[in-house]
Amino acid sequence: MRIIYLTLYVLFIACSAAWSQNTKRPLNADDYDSWKSVRQTTLSKDGEWVSYEVNPQEGDGQLLVKNPAAARKIVIPRGYDARFSADAKFLVAKVKPQLETVRQAKKAKTKKEKMPKDSLVILNLATGNQKTYGDLVSFSIPDESGLWLAMATKMPEAKKDTTVNKDETDKKAKDRKLKKLKGDLLTLLNMAGSDSVSFENVDEYALSDQGNRVIFTRQMSKDTAVYRGVFEYMFASKKIQTLDTSSKVEVYKNLSLDKKGEQAVWMSSPDSAKADVRRFALVFRDLGKKSNVVVADTVTKGLPQYWAPSEFQKPRFSDDGRRLYFGAAPVGKPSLKDTTMLDEELSRVDVWSYTDTRLQPMQDKQRKEMLEKDYWTYYDVNSRKVIPLANEEMAFVTINYRDNQSFLLGKSFEPYQRSSSWEPGHSDLYWIEASTGKNSLIARDVLGQSEASPAGKYAIWFDERDTLWKLHDHSATTLRKLTEGLNVAFHDEEHDTPDTPDAYGIAGWTKDDKYVLIYDRYDIWKIDPTLKEKPVNLTMGYGRKEKVRLKFLEMREKDDDPAIDLSQENFLWGQWEGDKETGLLSWKSGSEPAIMVKEPYYFSPNSFKKAKNAKVYVFEKGNFAHPNELYYVRDWKNPQPLTNLFAQTDGIKWGSAEQVSWVSSQGVNLEGLLFKPENFDPSRKYPMLVYYYERNATSLYAFRAPAPSRSTINIPYCVSNDYLVFVPDIVYGNGTPGKNAYDCIVSGVLDLVDKGFVDRNNIGIQGQSWGGYQTAYLITQTNLFKAAMAGAIVANMTSAYGGIRWGTGMSRMFQYEKTQSRIGGTLWEKPLYYIENSPLFYADRVQTPVLMMHNDADGSVPWYQGIEFFTALRRLNKPVWMLVYNDEDHNLTKRPNMKDLSLRMYQFFDHYLKAAPMPSWMSEGRTILEKERWDMKFD
Repeated sequence: MRIIYLTLYVLFIACSAAWSQNTKRPLNADDYDSWKSVRQTTLSKDGEWVSYEVNPQEGDGQLLVKNPAAARKIVIPRGYDARFSADAKFLVAKVKPQLETVRQAKKAKTKKEKMPKDSLVILNLATGNQKTYGDLVSFSIPDESGLWLAMATKMPEAKKDTTVNKDETDKKAKDRKLKKLKGDLLTLLNMAGSDSVSFENVDEYALSDQGNRVIFTRQMSKDTAVYRGVFEYMFASKKIQTLDTSSKVEVYKNLSLDKKGEQAVWMSSPDSAKADVRRFALVFRDLGKKSNVVVADTVTKGLPQYWAPSEFQKPRFSDDGRRLYFGAAPVGKPSLKDTTMLDEELSRVDVWSYTDTRLQPMQDKQRKEMLEKDYWTYYDVNSRKVIPLANEEMAFVTINYRDNQSFLLGKSFEPYQRSSSWEPGHSDLYWIEASTGKNSLIARDVLGQSEASPAGKYAIWFDERDTLWKLHDHSATTLRKLTEGLNVAFHDEEHDTPDTPDAYGIAGWTKDDKYVLIYDRYDIWKIDPTLKEKPVNLTMGYGRKEKVRLKFLEMREKDDDPAIDLSQENFLWGQWEGDKETGLLSWKSGSEPAIMVKEPYYFSPNSFKKAKNAKVYVFEKGNFAHPNELYYVRDWKNPQPLTNLFAQTDGIKWGSAEQVSWVSSQGVNLEGLLFKPENFDPSRKYPMLVYYYERNATSLYAFRAPAPSRSTINIPYCVSNDYLVFVPDIVYGNGTPGKNAYDCIVSGVLDLVDKGFVDRNNIGIQGQSWGGYQTAYLITQTNLFKAAMAGAIVANMTSAYGGIRWGTGMSRMFQYEKTQSRIGGTLWEKPLYYIENSPLFYADRVQTPVLMMHNDADGSVPWYQGIEFFTALRRLNKPVWMLVYNDEDHNLTKRPNMKDLSLRMYQFFDHYLKAAPMPSWMSEGRTILEKERWDMKFD
């Protein structure tokens, strides 16, 4: 009897497990909108509190505020953009209106100014009490100290003036209209009490980091005149004083305070917003004094002739308040438009010239940048000198607000603007003497990343031509080759394009520029900029020995000292090349790194944050089967999970991810990823989708959220719906990108077919952009694939070579000669390479049904490339469909279009790979008249 009971119990457990599995359902399109993820994590300075948003892809999210040690949780529906007060006693956040409320307002065609607005919530962390304020425009709280908050809200509507009647004269009506003022209601609140003060018709405000004062601009009227001014409100004395006001000033803007809240700056102009050219003066005020100083205007001697402060660059003080940085530019010219002629009488022509440094489409894309271009200048508060740093020939300057460097690094791209169409990335480097603004050339035609050291002693750059880190010491006017003679490579060892290789980068600098820390593929090197000390492998070769790529974990706040302290314990992020696991390592100079945690998860390095005044941390980790969760850490041995997003997978068929390897037809060892459905059965044959884009094997443990497609398949959706998904890495050689893709992808597919669980007769491929090109190429070379979906393809490299990337206005030449397309020469140098790698020239070979997507506002791959391939296949009577989403770019941005693409793409694959019925849009097409049918069904 006991044996019978035991047998029945075992059968019950087995049946329960099978029933539980059978009750799971596959992902569907309805799951997308509600799928939640963590965003915008913030720690209080003492580490006691953490806030984070949990938001669905579409719908109303929530802000969670937790004190993990006290097990306290406060939820603010639709909260976002949260900030803790400096003393960690309050949290301030915005609150969105309900999504449905906004939707109904849009349906009712509500005017923009009448649309539902955000609210502001102030949360008392001790009591949990909340205060809410509506019609929010913006808010600010002090970074360093103080409990006063500044909040701008929409001005309440004035009551209708019933005294106006039809008998009033035009002059009186005009006078009344003149009194109508613009601006917001600025309210200053004490978060700890009920004190508040408000000011009407405020245009702009700036709150000091120390929380001691706020300055603002506002409009006021007297009789029939409108005048403006800059004002200061001091929280301690509760007094307001006028800093600047004039009946001649039309606009005040760009208010700024130094970190101590003791100095202020603003800009003023007598010109109205309708003026063709607005001239600005930059005004400085020591708030302990009673007079203003005009730092710069159109007649300032320190500026070049006909230059003035630029309204498009907000002034900013150095951290110690000794320098005031601002932008200056030539005063613009009035409009050249001929106002004596009608618009239809004017010609409309762009003149393209071989002498243009930038192509006309690039100039058009950069029109706003060109109109608003300005150049860094600074005002020395002590000497009262204005010193230009940049100019039209050397436009880029690296500014370090933390330290008042004696020398700054300047860059000029101007000599290489024309050649950037086919060889981008070149620049000349200059030293700028900060006290005079004089510059001197230190390196010509640099190709590679460059920067100034934090203290301004050195300029450092990676020379991609000879793959060395080089440094210029301005005190000795010396060029030094920092990594010459070292036995490791500091450039990308897996580089496979015709261009020069990038560097692995700089980890940082130690105090006072004593050492620079540089990455090789695995380890971190400490190098003395003077080369008096020999370079040292800081991590003692541990990374290369263990094949783990090590990176410093950047957890400092933006205003913290950027220097790396080698005497302290530091945290490193690592990814192991073999099994692709990631983890955290602790490390002190003079010792090997020690593993703190290494798991089959992806620890997101950008998610790590540290409380400013405590050893408290937060981070995120996840893998393919487990959504990214947020963790709170006081003890690294016991991280505390704050979220349970894994619960979203309950009742849903999911899957697994694994690494696979094979040898290509050319004898190259390759890696890839294979995603399998839940409860994978190796004796069953599964349909398979193949997706590719460069290399993806290192993303083995990355979580992929179910989401509608911007351009590619959603792997969780496909696996949940019983597809295998294979993602192979592709290794390239110069000049044969199509053949390289064929060798790597087809060999990997056949290797999986040989394992017995892939249905060879039902394999599909999908790629977007560069992957779309490879899809188009593959179906001209093999009939292995039953169906193919290709997005934003280049079909004809000969016509694409001389085309324009409309998103930037750049010529596409560089892409073929130097970067991703990997031809390695011009069209006239290697014409056969361009033809042999172009799918269009082999369109007659295609026997695979193709679904294409190419959008009519694609800024990366010209739309006509998709048209060329579609019309060729149509002429050849091949089964081909092309989806063109109107006014959409390279990848879809509008969610309805993303949902539409997802439905059609999976219907296409389900039909060909699972024998699902062909939907009507494929069998019958869709006329232009049916395009506007909002209730279009996909049957």
